[in-house]
Amino acid sequence: MSVRATDLLALQKDNTWEEEEWIVPLSTALAGLTAEQAVWAPPGGGNTIWQTVNHINYYNERMLSRLTGVEPGARVETNEETFAVGTADEASWTDVMAETKRIQLELREVIASLSEDELEAPYANTNESVGRELSRWMLHDAYHAGQIVLIRRQQGSWRS
Repeated sequence: MSVRATDLLALQKDNTWEEEEWIVPLSTALAGLTAEQAVWAPPGGGNTIWQTVNHINYYNERMLSRLTGVEPGARVETNEETFAVGTADEASWTDVMAETKRIQLELREVIASLSEDELEAPYANTNESVGRELSRWMLHDAYHAGQIVLIRRQQGSWRS
């Protein structure tokens, strides 16, 4: 039995989005959060969960655009801009969560459909291949899911 690189990348995507094994996936880290909890700022400063989710969505949407051959649109001037939050109410948080899920599921589908040639192709005018960039990029979601769990622990909204 041979394991294809796309199978491994799809497994990695599953583990960073919804299948809890040895790390807490993003969907679990976000489950049950209210808008009020999402905008809570840690004592001493730092990003809120909502800001972190907006940051994740910005970069994941860009990755999805590149993988599907769609122009990703204008890039923000600074990374800090990706953390911006607009209206912070329950309806807006529901919309953000729906967008997060849409992006994650579409990414999973696209990743699973990539051919070996597509994985070896150059990624976005860099010297890296698409496959290598995907492998590194998925760690971004895992890292931020861990931050969200930490924030939830600080605010007392994480499972015991």
